[in-house]
Amino acid sequence: MPRPDGRSNTELRATVLERRANPYAEGSCLVRMGGTLVHCTASVESGVPRFRKGTGLGWVTAEYGMLPRATSERTDRERNGPGGRTSEIQRLIGRSLRAAMRTFEFGEYTIKVDCDVLTADGGTRCASITGACVALQDACTWLAGQTNQPSPFGRLVAAVSVGKVAGEARLDLAYLEDRDAEVDANVVMLEPASFVEVQGTGEQGTFDRAELDRLLDLAQGGLAQLFALQRAALSA
Repeated sequence: MPRPDGRSNTELRATVLERRANPYAEGSCLVRMGGTLVHCTASVESGVPRFRKGTGLGWVTAEYGMLPRATSERTDRERNGPGGRTSEIQRLIGRSLRAAMRTFEFGEYTIKVDCDVLTADGGTRCASITGACVALQDACTWLAGQTNQPSPFGRLVAAVSVGKVAGEARLDLAYLEDRDAEVDANVVMLEPASFVEVQGTGEQGTFDRAELDRLLDLAQGGLAQLFALQRAALSA
């Protein structure tokens, strides 16, 4: 069965990482994956959460949100705090970015990464992680210059979705595919091949071990391409 946009099952959507998209943040990246567009900024602030105070260690955290008209119908802003889905996504982004750090021994500073979805067409959490990593590395470089220490950044981290749609394993699901998927998963990895998190769900069916292995292999191939795009953006 052909995909809505004509891609092969092993093909990523067209992906662009625009580094330094924000002139004010210590690190920033505008990431486009197909129809999904996310603006990521990394801000360095003095101070750490209460549980870190007095330790001399820093912290990395993330916030995620969608503009009211990021989707086909307007949604209200979350003025009273993040809802359940938003909280789950920003915790995932935070965990993924902390996994990318080499050390937290950079003083009591917090790097806050904001991921704002401008347009959503599936895979917003994956695009957020992939773009946020570029912003985080630049913020770490900036912080290293301010503190005369080596950068605390460790390894690239990226994420991609995979799923089973119409009985076929597919990489990087757009919204129409994600909506109808029998199985979908989000896979987060550190370069070159260390899993940070795998979120897999049988939405309208089940999957066996062989199918899971196929999906993970598919994700790993896509992630290798995303790592290459991140490296290219960071070297520009």
